[in-house]
Amino acid sequence: MVVLGLTGSIGMGKSTAAGMLRAMGAPVCDSDAVVHRLLGRGGGAVPAIAAAFPGVVVDGAVSRPALGAAVFRDPDALKRLEAILHPMVQAAQRGFLARAARRGARIAVLDIPLLFETGAERRVDATIVVSAPFAVQRARVLARPGMTAEKFAGILARQMPDAEKRRRADHVVPTGAGRLVTRRALQGIVRDVVRRPARQWPPRGYQPGRIHHA
Repeated sequence: MVVLGLTGSIGMGKSTAAGMLRAMGAPVCDSDAVVHRLLGRGGGAVPAIAAAFPGVVVDGAVSRPALGAAVFRDPDALKRLEAILHPMVQAAQRGFLARAARRGARIAVLDIPLLFETGAERRVDATIVVSAPFAVQRARVLARPGMTAEKFAGILARQMPDAEKRRRADHVVPTGAGRLVTRRALQGIVRDVVRRPARQWPPRGYQPGRIHHA
């Protein structure tokens, strides 16, 4: 089974691309959704985060605003948070891949916003970056409720620049010229990668009984 890594900066159309890949029959693991589950009531990350960041858990769930304030402009705090979340997210991704393989999927997609920033490209067979002109990106983001130009600038400052992501990507998918262009680009990638040998799944030393429930 070929594993694709999907990424892109804020407002670049990653969710749209993920939806198109699902429509083509490729299962997609949404890493943001995994994090939401881990931080929600009863989530696996709640006890560890409560211990590391006192006061951020409210009614059994992590308050994202409170957690954001706790790590804002504090690199050491952010590293503590990542040390808690990243292994849990990766375990969930392994479980997703195991289930996809059992269902006979030829391609599976890991949707990872910080794919290159976290070194996750080493865990996939090929990477896809969605990209659009800056004017399109800015208009999309500023149309979101509660978004401001200042917030947008702050988010961009924390993300790898789009140009660097495109440079590192195996495939760049344009998302600023209409859905048909995006869909055709993704269809071309899917046709190409299914012909290639899979290198990442199953991983070396894979033991289904230990991984499939992650």
